[in-house]
Amino acid sequence: MDAFWERIRSRAMDGEGIGEEDALEVVSLPDAALWRLLDVAEAVRRRFKGDGIRLCSIVNAKSGACSEDCSFCAQSRQSAAEIPKYPLLSGEEIFRAASEAKERGAREFSIVASGLAMRDRKELARVGDAVARIGTELGLETCVSLGTLPPRDVEYLLSRGLRSVHHNLETSRSFFPRICTTHDYEEDVAAVRAAGNAGAWVCCGGIFGLGESLRDRVELAMTLRELGVDSIPVNFLNPVPGTPMEGRRELTPTSCLRIIAMLRLTNPAREIIVCGGREVNLRGLQSLMFAAGATGTMVGNYLTTTGRPAEEDLAMLRDLGLFPR
Repeated sequence: MDAFWERIRSRAMDGEGIGEEDALEVVSLPDAALWRLLDVAEAVRRRFKGDGIRLCSIVNAKSGACSEDCSFCAQSRQSAAEIPKYPLLSGEEIFRAASEAKERGAREFSIVASGLAMRDRKELARVGDAVARIGTELGLETCVSLGTLPPRDVEYLLSRGLRSVHHNLETSRSFFPRICTTHDYEEDVAAVRAAGNAGAWVCCGGIFGLGESLRDRVELAMTLRELGVDSIPVNFLNPVPGTPMEGRRELTPTSCLRIIAMLRLTNPAREIIVCGGREVNLRGLQSLMFAAGATGTMVGNYLTTTGRPAEEDLAMLRDLGLFPR
């Protein structure tokens, strides 16, 4: 076993990242090995990212009425969840949400809209105007999550000052048909490639706890490495009543930490941002997400669920000797 620990530490510390079988062993480790795993993962985080933590925040700028059938999502067409539903917010509403995010300590602000893709040119222009104003007046890095944007739309938003495009793959290529049937996995992969080719910082990850296998979790990590994404958002299922995933709770705090560590060790130089579901899944072990390799987290609320007060997250960083970047 000592050879295993030496191998994964060496391959992660030199930037190569561990291979598929070692990654599978990481997510399969017993709880008794957790502290040794955290020791390795934290060393890798410090090697590539130091003690600065990236804080981001989002606005649900267009809620509900999505054409897709993603089984975990409260906004999907097959969801009966009781959530707010509204068209795209005004530019002023988006700007106000960004101002509040800055007050929470966020460095990056993301504009998120439901739907497979934003094809309405007037809506896209509204988002572009908001991106430009947020960057100019607030100095925040801006991100959008608008579905499968074609290259010309990414280029337009970049011309308005956009930095990052977010588009999750959600899970492995193998498991994806079990959670979504209304579009193909390769459409998502193509959107991620298009964003990177256009020059955007690419934020792409997934959600865990959907019923996927341990090998599915590793497969997603390897796909993200192959795509060379810049930042990997990590979400854990917080099952919303009224969705097909209602009542599904298969994650434990320690399994979440193993997932974070596996992503750190397979993608050692990338940002690992822990987002939705951390409060209900990590519970009292939230602070250990940084020892597991996380380099950032989302502050404030999520799309259709609430987060915890930003003051608590900032206090957690201070207590750990970490600081917002």
